[in-house]
Amino acid sequence: MTRVAFYAPMKPPTHPNPSGDREMARNLIKAIAAGSATVDLVSDLRVHDSVGDPEKQAKLHRHAKTEIARLVPELSANDTRLWVTYHNYYKAPDMIGPTVAGALNIPYVQIESSRAKSRLSGPWSAYAAAAETAADAADLIFYPIQLDMQTLKRDQTSQQQLAQLRPFLPITSLAANTYQPDGPMLAVGMMRKRDKLASYSVIAETLAALQTPDWQLNIAGDGPARPQIEALMEPFGDQVRFLGQLDRDAMSTAYAEASLFLWPGVNEAYGMVYIEAQAAGVPVVAQDRDGVRDVVLPDALVSIKDGPQGLAGHLDHLMNDPALRTLRSVAGRAMIDKNHLIGAATHDFWSATRPLLDMKP
Repeated sequence: MTRVAFYAPMKPPTHPNPSGDREMARNLIKAIAAGSATVDLVSDLRVHDSVGDPEKQAKLHRHAKTEIARLVPELSANDTRLWVTYHNYYKAPDMIGPTVAGALNIPYVQIESSRAKSRLSGPWSAYAAAAETAADAADLIFYPIQLDMQTLKRDQTSQQQLAQLRPFLPITSLAANTYQPDGPMLAVGMMRKRDKLASYSVIAETLAALQTPDWQLNIAGDGPARPQIEALMEPFGDQVRFLGQLDRDAMSTAYAEASLFLWPGVNEAYGMVYIEAQAAGVPVVAQDRDGVRDVVLPDALVSIKDGPQGLAGHLDHLMNDPALRTLRSVAGRAMIDKNHLIGAATHDFWSATRPLLDMKP
């Protein structure tokens, strides 16, 4: 079995606080291991700096050097063949992987990295430089969405390969489709300011423009912006119901009861909720945005230029056509089954990575 070193500088998969980043790191380890590999989490050093503190960055850089000194002999002794880093970017650069991989003469691979040359000046300048150096050193960078590919290709080095690794669910197959075209609409999103609040604002404007009178919307999520979001939904009375933060089982129930999934997707990287909804057979209605269009059926997307009125019109059409909702349910599940389950991720990862292993002695 191929031995793989895995590192997530943004947030290790062992971190106690749940987040999308932690979940994705855990899922990636499973997907890579499914390709007949042993995956070792080789460091839990978290280097994330959210505020731009040069002193903190310098301290963490020293910690990274200590990790390098430990890892080179350790990984050499256990015959590690590949290094994989998840989420290298200017607030959490990989300051370990390039040096260790170089010392061991093994391929260095990144997943979901981003370039930000505009940050080479300012409070993150040292970190941004480290992130760019790490990206330059990568033999292969996987990107989840087409928008990321564009910036990676702009700064791609001559020896570097780029490949897509689509967002995925950590399951091998979908459960039977139990979709019922009746029931409430569902929105799912953390209740934070800025982008999430902006999506909730679009939802409120969309609801106000609906022509179909007998609708119901359930909202799953919680957070510091909940009072503002509750105020946005107040005009709709008991037609909007707040479910709060749901665990995995309760979230599955919410999907199973929903007839439609509504989330505009303001500045979403891609949005795992879209994948989850379509996997459950729930037809999606979203705005046609970068990232969102990579994981949602094209027929489900509404132009941003059409605004909330466009979303409302699309919802009205679907709410009055249960047969179309059922067709969308089947089509969405088929797309997820083909492109966004762990089997596809394992295949795509190793199809691009194995040739690199063959090139190394």
